Amino acid sequence: MQRILSLLPSATEIVAALGAQSRLVGRSHECDFPSGLEELPVCTAPRLDPSASSREIDRAVKAALAEALAVYDGDEEALRRLAPDVIVTQDQCDVCAVARADVEAAVARWTGSAATLVTLHPADLASALADIRKVGVAIGATAQAKALTGTIEARRADIARQTSSLEPRTVACIEWTDPLMAAGNWVPELVSLAGGQDVFGVAGEHAPWIGWDDLRQADPDVIVFMPCGFGLERCRAEASRVAELQDWRDLRAVKADRVFVTDGNSYFNRPGPRLAESLEILAEILHPDTFAFGHEVARGGDGWAPLTP
Repeated sequence: MQRILSLLPSATEIVAALGAQSRLVGRSHECDFPSGLEELPVCTAPRLDPSASSREIDRAVKAALAEALAVYDGDEEALRRLAPDVIVTQDQCDVCAVARADVEAAVARWTGSAATLVTLHPADLASALADIRKVGVAIGATAQAKALTGTIEARRADIARQTSSLEPRTVACIEWTDPLMAAGNWVPELVSLAGGQDVFGVAGEHAPWIGWDDLRQADPDVIVFMPCGFGLERCRAEASRVAELQDWRDLRAVKADRVFVTDGNSYFNRPGPRLAESLEILAEILHPDTFAFGHEVARGGDGWAPLTP
């Protein structure tokens, strides 16, 4: 049976959604969904402290990248011992997974290894869906990948149809809080499909750094926090610090109680099957009178909540 090693949380979710979770022999330290992965060997480790402040994490990441170092270490001995047939990683962002170059170098050092390296490059929604199909081809699940992407596209089209007649709301999606960074890549597309207008991000482009003055000048109708790698409660803590900035209460979104926190780590930061749920979350946030998929914490979900209860 084919042995699959995933070095990326979204890739692990893709493999599982394609019905091949039982073929996974190893994972990254961040792979935590779906359930049942706990016993798999962990083959990566962070080079920085994930419990540090946002400012400290930002400095550590920039320092590592400035020295051409990956933010994560790969356990080469574990990779060799597990002897995978397929290894899935990505080259879109060195902050998200072990860098492709590091994996290639490790594979090259294996004697007699014939592992297939599948490199994902999710820059926007189209490429994220293409990556699902790419994994499907690599693991012999082409039909399953076609069915999965078809379902995601149908859900996307249904929401877009409903929002096409609604008045769009301007939205600032915050992917990091200290310093401030807006979300990019696939998130602006999700915003548009959900009936919004992203004031900072551009579809297919990396997340842009912004300043406090930029946010004040944009003064969007809605602010959605989705810090990369943080769950809902850590997101709330980070957003609460931003809410202490001068003139915060003068923002249009704050006055209207339209500031929200999300589980960015589970949804928006992962370009995999749960991008469909990410779209639903934004639709609920932007147009609560039209959409109710059950992702709000108050409705028993785990995806989002108002910053101020």
